[in-house]
Amino acid sequence: MKKLLTSLLVLLPCAMLAQEQVYNFSFDTWSKTKGAWDLYPENATAKQQVWGTVNHGTSFLGINTTAPEYEHVAVKGKGKAAAKVSSRSIMGTFATGNLYTGKFVKIIGMSGAEMYHGIPFHSRPKSLSGYVHYQPGKIDCTKAPYKDQKGKLDKGQIEIALYSWKQARHFVSTDGASTPAAKDPDVIAYGSLVLDKDTGGYIPFTIDLKYVSDKEPGYLFVAVLASRLGEYFTGSSKSVIYVDEFKFNY
Repeated sequence: MKKLLTSLLVLLPCAMLAQEQVYNFSFDTWSKTKGAWDLYPENATAKQQVWGTVNHGTSFLGINTTAPEYEHVAVKGKGKAAAKVSSRSIMGTFATGNLYTGKFVKIIGMSGAEMYHGIPFHSRPKSLSGYVHYQPGKIDCTKAPYKDQKGKLDKGQIEIALYSWKQARHFVSTDGASTPAAKDPDVIAYGSLVLDKDTGGYIPFTIDLKYVSDKEPGYLFVAVLASRLGEYFTGSSKSVIYVDEFKFNY
C-alpha cells in the first residue's frame, strides 16, 4: 500500500502539469509600447509574451487592429477586459484583424508580414471554450483568387492547432503563401470555428480538437481572425470580433 501511495504522489504532479493553459487566456492584461497595444504587462517576461498581433507594424500610423475592450466584456468585474480585433484598410491595403500565439517580427512592404507561429506547449486538451461576439461587414477589399467575394458578408474564425515542432515556425505571409494549419504535415490536432453572421452579442463556444497523431505536442497555435480570408487580402474593413475568457478543457 505504501508503495502504491508513493507512485500516486509521483504521478499526480505530472498529471497536473500536463493540463496547461495559456498565459492571459482571459485577455485581461494589456500594456502599450510606442503606441502599440500588447497582451502582456509592462516589463513582461519572455514566458508572458505569448500573444502576437500586427500592432507593431501599424501603430506608427496610429492604428491598432487589436486592442483592449473594457466596457463590452463577456464577464464583468474589476480589472476585466476582452480583446477587440478589427479588420482595416490601411493606405489602400487590407489588414485583417488578428490575434495569435506567437511573435510579430515586421511588415514586409505592402505584401505581407513576417512572424513566428506558436508557443511551447506539451499538453493534449480536448477542446477550447470561451466567448465570442462577431460583427461582420460586407467584403469591400478583394484580391485574386477571391475577387468574386466582393459584396458578400465577411467570415471570422477562431482556430487551434497542436504541432510536433521542436521550435517555433518562422512564417512569412505573402498573398496567402502559407500552409493552412489543418493541412500542415506536422499537425497533431486541429479545431476551428467559422463565424458567418452577426452573433448579436457574446455567445459561448466550444471547439473540439480532432487528434490525428499520437506524437507529443511541441507547439500550440491559436488564432483569432476578424476576416477569415485576410491572409489573401480579402475581407471587410468593418469586421470586428471580440473574444473573452478562453480556456482549455481536459
